[in-house]
Amino acid sequence: MNKFYVTTPIYYVNDIPHIGHAYTTVACDVLARFHRLTGEKVFFLTGTDEHGQKVDRAAKARNITPKEHADELVENFKKLWKRLYITNDAFIRTTDKEHIAVVQEMLQRLKDSGNIVKEEYKGWYCTHEEMFLTQSELVEGRCPHCNRDVEYIVEENYFFLMSRYQERLIDYIDEHPDYIMPQTRRNEVLGFLKNQKLGDLCISRPKKRLSWGVELPFDRDYVTYVWIDALMNYISATRYLSPSKDIQWWPADHHVIGKDILITHAVYWSTILFALDLPLPKNIFAHGWWTVDGKKMSKSLGNVVNPNEIIDEFGSDAFRYFLLREVPFGNDGNFSKDGLINRINSDLANDLGNLVNRTLSMLNKYFGGEVPEAKDVDREIKELSEGLLSTIRD
Repeated sequence: MNKFYVTTPIYYVNDIPHIGHAYTTVACDVLARFHRLTGEKVFFLTGTDEHGQKVDRAAKARNITPKEHADELVENFKKLWKRLYITNDAFIRTTDKEHIAVVQEMLQRLKDSGNIVKEEYKGWYCTHEEMFLTQSELVEGRCPHCNRDVEYIVEENYFFLMSRYQERLIDYIDEHPDYIMPQTRRNEVLGFLKNQKLGDLCISRPKKRLSWGVELPFDRDYVTYVWIDALMNYISATRYLSPSKDIQWWPADHHVIGKDILITHAVYWSTILFALDLPLPKNIFAHGWWTVDGKKMSKSLGNVVNPNEIIDEFGSDAFRYFLLREVPFGNDGNFSKDGLINRINSDLANDLGNLVNRTLSMLNKYFGGEVPEAKDVDREIKELSEGLLSTIRD
């Protein structure tokens, strides 16, 4: 029996689920449902990323532990997926002890193979984004991602020697045209790799600055950088959450992500897998962003789309349909309530609704309202449909 392993990114638990989270997860759900229909064994994974400074600070502000804070917030995602009829086979949390054990095992392997070294870091750091930044990345002296002030720090940290694998990754992407999709995203990654020297990746944070994370197995004074911990969920989940232990689930068939985390997956994750001597996922698909009434979503504008509110007003099926029908998958899309109403009325109420109405009218007129027994022509149609399904699967 063939297997199919599809993943969403794991969502940062401190965020409130928005339309982007729903879009990615519904898309993966549709893929998982289709492959189940073809008879394949499916593993559909989603979950939450629960370590890092943002969670730690939010918990301290509430005078509770980070784990207690995460335990509460993770329910926001689980409840939304239930309302959207998401059929994930597993929900991983980076606070799971099983996940932590796998992360530490993989980090130890990287250290033992000479792919992790300790060095002094001197440079800029954005506390809000939990990111080290080079001088060239700053925009008017501020973080390019959140536009907040950065601080200059000098500290020892552990680095993954990512630069070792730059040319190998370029060759791999050139030789595997479907590894990164759509084509525009593939070109973006190749441009990133070919137009600059790839640096090494800081994979730790000193406990004196941040204690809420996965402790490094080779140095108890440090925790793992939250992104490294998060990326490794795709492997760790196959160890303890997969629907069948008899199937070799890795490599994943699809990592479905938003374009904002493309470099993290296509470069960071790919080079880590090279260093671990593990196969790369078969495909990374980076879809576009959603705007709202033509404007970028932001908390400051107060226009972040809450999926629960849309479901309350229009229902889950209408929302799911709109998300995947409104724009070609991979492109940016625009959300508006008027757009959703027009799409549902045009496609479902008018086109599909009229077809159903005509079919029922003819059934009443010619067959007394009863569905007749199948005839040869019906069997031919069935065979054609089965052949089409086989062609699509192949």
